[in-house]
Amino acid sequence: MARAASPRFLVIGAGMAGLSAAAALTAQGVPVTVIEARDRVGGRVVTSRLWPDMPVDMGAGWIHGVNGNPLADLAHATGSPLAMTDEDRGHDYDEAGQEIDLGAAHAHAEAIVEAARGRLDNADRDPSLQAAVEGGRDWAQLSPPDRHLIRHCIGTTTEQEYAADWGALSAWHFDEGKFFEGGDALFPAGYDALPSHLAQGLDIRLNSPATALQPQGGGVVVTLADGTQMTADRAIVTLPLGVLQAAGIRFGTALAPTRTAAIRDLGMGLLNRCWLRFDRAFWPADADWLGFAGPQSGLWQDWVSLTRATGAPLLVGFNAGSIADGVEALDDPATVASAMTALRAMFGPRVPDPVAAQISRWRQDPFARGAYSFLRPGTRARTRSTLFGTDWDGRIGFAGEATSADHGATVHGALLSGQAIVKEMLS
Repeated sequence: MARAASPRFLVIGAGMAGLSAAAALTAQGVPVTVIEARDRVGGRVVTSRLWPDMPVDMGAGWIHGVNGNPLADLAHATGSPLAMTDEDRGHDYDEAGQEIDLGAAHAHAEAIVEAARGRLDNADRDPSLQAAVEGGRDWAQLSPPDRHLIRHCIGTTTEQEYAADWGALSAWHFDEGKFFEGGDALFPAGYDALPSHLAQGLDIRLNSPATALQPQGGGVVVTLADGTQMTADRAIVTLPLGVLQAAGIRFGTALAPTRTAAIRDLGMGLLNRCWLRFDRAFWPADADWLGFAGPQSGLWQDWVSLTRATGAPLLVGFNAGSIADGVEALDDPATVASAMTALRAMFGPRVPDPVAAQISRWRQDPFARGAYSFLRPGTRARTRSTLFGTDWDGRIGFAGEATSADHGATVHGALLSGQAIVKEMLS
């Protein structure tokens, strides 16, 4: 009996989900071509080498939990050095530049959040985290200065983590998922070693934005921005949630209503970075994290020092959610000026200007439309599961970090989802 021909696959998107899917298909001898809009692989994993002696990651930055994490195995396979960051190596400052101990404030914030969520056990709807917290008596009894500190703590532990304002996060489910243990690790030589490794030996067409996908005969046809059409038996869509929400690709036949609803209801968050390079370090040499409880909650409240990991006088400041949207509208000089206002409040007016800066603007990126997904009120991990999987009677599949119920909003979630969709489509 003649063996049936392997189905020909097209994978749309050369981020970690698309590359892992294509690598899994190739390992099983299935012909596959990857279509990528950008002039590089990696998607939201991108390492800038504008500074030849110092690569900096403008998107994904950490392996979150190195124990049992497939990214740690991949890093080992590429020979990439890792540098662990330690949350306990932190210094926090108020708007007057005084170093403050926020241990009690963080514990108080955690207790307030858990009490607020506890009050929702019998609620018939899922409010935002902000509504749940501010609706409690414990919040009402706080003094304005204490509210400011609690907001700062929620911002650093929750809004920065999930790339969204507390008013946009599901109170019930914002942190739903599974986590790897073992601490977090940076890539001093650049995170892009991982997608570059996965891309080896794959057929990848760069500079080829896909604009439409439709069924044709027993297969599918993908239309590119230049009008080129590519046909295959099946396709895997790994585009970011923000691109799907912006109708960056047109589907010639309607998707399942539940999948369309998942695309609509999940949130696409924003977390931006501002890398500042100095001629000398003026902050504590032992610091990994620097916190700023400044006058505007959320603005430049989190900084990471790369000095301990790399030996270079490098700081990266983060903004998330609506604060990040506001800062993203600034040009480079205005962004740097805003960041330096925070640093000079923390460390004094004699802090020198940076010698160079690099800034991410993920909302403006047409091939991302944001940083990563989050759970809005009314959504939960199973909403991600609804986005994952096949449609059009198995002819197309969806993968990516937004589709990962266990590991949403992570690079390892994207990687695992690519492998999972291949397993489902070939079963």
